[in-house]
Amino acid sequence: MQININLVYPLCAMFFLTLIVMLIMFTDRVTAIKKGAMKVGYFKTYNEELKPSERVIKSTRHFANLFEAPILFYVACLLGMILPLQSVFFLALAWLYVFARAAHAVIHIGPNKLLFRMTAYGIGWLCLALMWISILVDTLLR
Repeated sequence: MQININLVYPLCAMFFLTLIVMLIMFTDRVTAIKKGAMKVGYFKTYNEELKPSERVIKSTRHFANLFEAPILFYVACLLGMILPLQSVFFLALAWLYVFARAAHAVIHIGPNKLLFRMTAYGIGWLCLALMWISILVDTLLR
């Protein structure tokens, strides 16, 4: 059986997006603590007198968000590699998902314009749904 190795690239891109968001989150936290905007003890129980800034909240929530729906993306790509789904359509959906998630990250951590953020998030989910439909259709047609 031949594995679709091309799906490794969008998988790696999602990993690096997650890594970048983690570094942003860490930098935001350290900066807030150094400025005295929050206490380091906040991270023991997440319930201190000095609450985190909006920036810290956004980067922290976005990092956590990258372990929710993207898990379904990782599984879909792995299935696409194993089955193997050789369609350019499936690969394009995987890349579009990564780009939508990157746009979502920039918008959420940055200006946080809700309409644009929801649009990027929705495009990601549409890609994810189409990837899973492709997997199902391919499997049923075998």
